[in-house]
Amino acid sequence: MPNITMAFREDLLKKARKIAIDKDTTLTGLIRDYLQGLVEQEARLKEGSVDELVQLLRSSKAVVGPMTWTRDDLHARR
Repeated sequence: MPNITMAFREDLLKKARKIAIDKDTTLTGLIRDYLQGLVEQEARLKEGSVDELVQLLRSSKAVVGPMTWTRDDLHARR
């Protein structure tokens, strides 16, 4: 597992260490758990957004007409 170096204010570090002791873990464990939770939360939010978009597209009554443009038309410099 890779290591990282971080800098914290001393008072913050002392308080965080006390919290880690109260939770029967280490400061590294606290940070690892926080980051893991953050990553999982972001994944759930992203997944939820995709699901909402899929539902919206399925329920849409929009009609798309024929494609009257080409890729070159879209990228033409005018």
